[in-house]
Amino acid sequence: MKVILLNGSPRKGWNTDILLHKAAEGAESAEAETEIINLYELNYKGCRSCMACNMDGKSWGHCAWNDDLKAVLDKIDRADGLILGSPIYWGDITAEMRAFLERFLFQYTNFDNGRSERKNHLKAGFIYTMNAPAGYMNDLYEKYEQFLQPHAEYVGTVECSETLQVEDYGKVHLGFFDGEQRHNRRETVFPEDCKKAFELGKKIAQ
Repeated sequence: MKVILLNGSPRKGWNTDILLHKAAEGAESAEAETEIINLYELNYKGCRSCMACNMDGKSWGHCAWNDDLKAVLDKIDRADGLILGSPIYWGDITAEMRAFLERFLFQYTNFDNGRSERKNHLKAGFIYTMNAPAGYMNDLYEKYEQFLQPHAEYVGTVECSETLQVEDYGKVHLGFFDGEQRHNRRETVFPEDCKKAFELGKKIAQ
């Protein structure tokens, strides 16, 4: 069992990254092999609409574009589990995660019959972090679950809301947010989110 975890956040050691590591721990507790990949470290773009993945030949069902994301897509093609993690920026996942999904989803989608060309069974889940309150982005979660479902068994979503953005709110102009309240949630709510991420990873690996 191999589980790939993709970090769509530019910030290492913060909310999304921490939760993905907890998910990896959960998968490893079920004896899965894990690999965390930071999308912001890669040089790639979204779908270029070259149509190679929809033409007969060696690229049928596979993205033909040879950049840093190609190796990642190849790893996922052989993997048993996939956990995506992204903060919410201006009402959606990050540009890096969205670009990945364009390449991931288009290559497997058969536009003749609407079915998936993915050959191996894949379990998938999504971890979202955000400044918004719980439930605010439910429509977004449902949208990406629907996008993934033709190509994977969707296992679950972890929502981490009203996150701690910085350690010292006095050093940045974030007066709209209550720094004391965010620090309190970091101590009381975030550990529960970490447990949920752990359980998601474990469930995907089982």
